[in-house]
Amino acid sequence: MVRPVPDPEEAQRQASHAFSEPSALTGQQRKIIHIDMDAFFASVEQRDNPELRGKPVAVGGAGERGVVAAASYEARKFGVRSAMASTMARRQCPDLIFVPPRFDVYREISQQIRTIFAEYTPLIEPLSLDEAYLDVTENLKGITSATQIAEEIRATIREQTALTASAGVSYNKFLAKIASDYRKPDGLFVITPRMGPAFVEALPVGKFHGIGPATTAKMNRLAIHTGLDLRSQSLPFLQEQFGKAGSYYYWISRGVDHRPVQPDRIRKSVGAENTFSSDLIAFEEMKQSLVPIIDKVWRYCEGTGVRGRTVTLKVKYADFQLVTRSRSFATPMDNKAALEHACVELLKPLLPVTKGVRLLGITLSALGAGEDHESPQLTLAL
Repeated sequence: MVRPVPDPEEAQRQASHAFSEPSALTGQQRKIIHIDMDAFFASVEQRDNPELRGKPVAVGGAGERGVVAAASYEARKFGVRSAMASTMARRQCPDLIFVPPRFDVYREISQQIRTIFAEYTPLIEPLSLDEAYLDVTENLKGITSATQIAEEIRATIREQTALTASAGVSYNKFLAKIASDYRKPDGLFVITPRMGPAFVEALPVGKFHGIGPATTAKMNRLAIHTGLDLRSQSLPFLQEQFGKAGSYYYWISRGVDHRPVQPDRIRKSVGAENTFSSDLIAFEEMKQSLVPIIDKVWRYCEGTGVRGRTVTLKVKYADFQLVTRSRSFATPMDNKAALEHACVELLKPLLPVTKGVRLLGITLSALGAGEDHESPQLTLAL
């Protein structure tokens, strides 16, 4: 039987005090904040164009091969989400308004927000243009309450950009990330050391950061539905079933995550992949399925200004056999069409297939020479 989560309202009232006390185990309890802008790209477009406010908006290409980069909350009510094909999004929401992305504007606002973060701590780990981890255990303003810092940051972002941000506060990165999703949009949630273990126990595994739909389905087949179910599994069992990720699942099911906030990481590669609900056989359907994956990778390139010289195609077959094919170029990819062409050329020699393809992935590496190449991880849901 799943135990109930401790009362969130009471936990929030006690939050600032809980994070002021040192840990008996470590001597000092870490204070981590995860800030996530609400529907960032779409919210910027609605802010700058009053006619879009209150309406379902998708940032991305409206053509047959277009992909949704971000969806407003009005559009999400219809099931529209990032990485969805534009044709499908339009079927979900006939009144959907498509707006082309303006990455230069998003980058400028992202830098403005990062400047706000820097007033509190130098330990900032950007994940994308719209989200970041902050370690405020020892902060520049000497504020003892991480919750107070999160509230101040959210208020300043609203004042300076007219945009809203959600925040999660906890004692590690895993729980801070979960907390920021808990009261979106425009919310703040705290997972204290006292409530952390029980909170994880009651959480469906599909809500765990780092566990996607395919892994969730596999866990469910193994009768693993909640954090408590996951915690009941042995480390050898999880490693056998999920490889290296098994250790990560073992520890986060216990609310344990020792990863530090890493400022200004230099990313060596960026990638995206998709596991399909049904296996692919034909070349055209594989080629078409690569489009949103390539779009995700190129969205990162556009958002950060980085480019890469090496393209790697990942193919996982129905029997879980995995193959990769790579090609390096003398100069970095300078447009999405070139990346798409390279990916298709890597795919062709693998055809025809004798067994279905369950996953396709694209990685762009040997990154460099952009406006800057700090290392935000690619976020698939904006």
